[in-house]
Amino acid sequence: MTIAPEHRTLLTVHTHARGKRSPVTCRLKCNDACLHPAPNESANEYFKDVVSSVLSRRAMLGTMAVAAGAVVIGAQAAGAPSAEALPEGRFPGHGSGRGLAFGAIDPQPVDVDALVVPQGYTWDPIIRWGDPILPGARAFDPYHQSPEQQARQFGYNCDYLDILPIRPGEKHRGTRGILVSNLEYTNAEIMLPPTARYWDIAADGSRTKNAYSRAIERAAHGMAVVEVRRRAPGKPWDYQRISPLNRRIHLDTEFELDGPAAGSDLLRTAADRTGRRVLGTMNNCAGGTTPWGTVLSGEENFNGYFVAAGVNPTADARYGIGTSTSYGWEADEPRFAQSEGYENESNRFGWIVELDPYDPTARPVKHTAMGRFKHEGANVTLSSRGHAVAYMGDDQAFDYVYKFVSAGRVAKGESRRAREHNKKLLSEGDLFVAKFTGDSPAAQIDGSGALPSDGAFDGTGEWLPLVKDGRSKVPGMSVEEVLVYSRLAADTVGATKMDRPEDVEISPVTGRVYVACTNNSGRTPGNATEGATEANPRTHKVVNGATTTGNRDGHVVEIIPSGDQTSTRFTWNLLLVAGDPAVEGTYFAGYPKNKVSPISCPDNLAFDAEGNLWISTDGQPGSSAIAKCDGLFKVPVAGRERGHVQQFLSVPAGAETCGPLVDSRDGMVYVNVQHPGEDGTFETPDSFFPDYVAAGVRPEAGDFRGPRPTVVQVYRP
Repeated sequence: MTIAPEHRTLLTVHTHARGKRSPVTCRLKCNDACLHPAPNESANEYFKDVVSSVLSRRAMLGTMAVAAGAVVIGAQAAGAPSAEALPEGRFPGHGSGRGLAFGAIDPQPVDVDALVVPQGYTWDPIIRWGDPILPGARAFDPYHQSPEQQARQFGYNCDYLDILPIRPGEKHRGTRGILVSNLEYTNAEIMLPPTARYWDIAADGSRTKNAYSRAIERAAHGMAVVEVRRRAPGKPWDYQRISPLNRRIHLDTEFELDGPAAGSDLLRTAADRTGRRVLGTMNNCAGGTTPWGTVLSGEENFNGYFVAAGVNPTADARYGIGTSTSYGWEADEPRFAQSEGYENESNRFGWIVELDPYDPTARPVKHTAMGRFKHEGANVTLSSRGHAVAYMGDDQAFDYVYKFVSAGRVAKGESRRAREHNKKLLSEGDLFVAKFTGDSPAAQIDGSGALPSDGAFDGTGEWLPLVKDGRSKVPGMSVEEVLVYSRLAADTVGATKMDRPEDVEISPVTGRVYVACTNNSGRTPGNATEGATEANPRTHKVVNGATTTGNRDGHVVEIIPSGDQTSTRFTWNLLLVAGDPAVEGTYFAGYPKNKVSPISCPDNLAFDAEGNLWISTDGQPGSSAIAKCDGLFKVPVAGRERGHVQQFLSVPAGAETCGPLVDSRDGMVYVNVQHPGEDGTFETPDSFFPDYVAAGVRPEAGDFRGPRPTVVQVYRP
């Protein structure tokens, strides 16, 4: 039975999304986080005691450069604007800064259903949602999905991405590799046909997900490991449908809990009396690859999957766990309802996961020593003495930046013994949270983004200990409580509240640390506790005479450790205050504003071998000044080109750019295209990426006339 589009009353969404930002994305991905008051109601200072507004009054000279071209592939097949209909490039790139050379593309209108890359480049999918990767999986057929098939297929809404060399310890990607991807969340409305097999259909034609579709969703979450091959370096990859390395991680995969909180009463349930085993991972956002070749994954908006148990209302409120969910899994399994015996189930999510892609038999691990919050991801570097140092962001408005330092030191080499030793490094160590202090008078921070008198957003900082040498440093909290309720612990010690700190990356060249603060609609004028801060300098902006409130465009913080990476002191500055460079209140490290690409809502970060920062965005369609498709941007962070933002690609309508991976030596760039066409339905798609099956044409086996989250490779043909 097929239901006509006008009869759907599927997902309840709210209209709080700004500009062209999809309310569906808000609902499914982050549980409408910006609709609710910020969970952090602690009295410790906001970043206003930190960085004062630094808007560039300098370096406004320079002339516009020659236009750069852009390539649009696949759009015409589905009726999107042709390349000729797109505006010519206006933002000079042409190899500015060392590394990959390209001409910066123009921002693309929000209705362009195409992946746009620079002139001279092309793109191909590596793997798409539904592609079979395990024995027993059939060619993708969207009309006959099942939980069993989805568990053998590449999952939905890919986020973090890496392609590792085929053997541990190899320095460069050859002709074989191991692709690892997070699979963050699902949207049944555009995944599943409107039939009674997947939906409970009411007499008025409205429908809600049934247990069968919810089981498919659980199988589509998690992670994927897939072998890939190619003819030669610099050439495109093909994934291997059958390989002993291929693996799917989902909500039925068993994980080990390790570290100081493992076995705690706070982690025990009726199904796990030991507090050391948990089924599944969810909302896996960004991540990182460790120096010893494992992959870390952050469990982010886990709160949206659980009904509050009511046992600890303070913790429930601080983590945003409410009385209902959009997924409805609480109807299927008591652990998601947190009913009797399962009151601690949500405590078993919100961790950093470590996966060994080289060993398909190895059980993945959740590291309690690294704290529990809405982990965007974690990235690890080594100190001069061999300690593993991980940096992490808590992706929530007015939450914190964290650091973990391992107790042990890395073992050299790739022997089995060394690898097993290194895989335990994140199981024990010290946990810190950041406190930023600015060097400008508070009176100079007016929320407009105007520079303070010293001409820069900068200051000093300190890593405040939460757990040190195996002991709690938080008054009134045990080690287990600090780790399970890390947000409450950080509140207590007075950490600095930030504007959604997401990905945190370490430069492989300088060792400096970069934090993407995506945005914060709650930082508004006149709010005594949530106003402008020196490190979060905007509460409003004026576009074409109209004032919008909040920090809608985000910024990037640069942290400079004072000595070794294990040091508890640092200095900091704002590299970028993002937005349309034509609008007041933006800053690009002093680079001339008329020579940079507009950028909004920095999310994931990556570095190339030359030390250039690459930024993928999540939310540009919602920027009142930009309102363009999300994209990937290159930004040199040193020398005369520091701050020169150059757009490399643009993703299709409704999509977010995730998991950037830049191999400049290979001439390859990779991204995960997440939630294309998020606002559409199965019957009336808003995107046809990446298959672009034309209307009236029967799709080939494995193809789909609708949107599919996809791992994409960009290269010179």
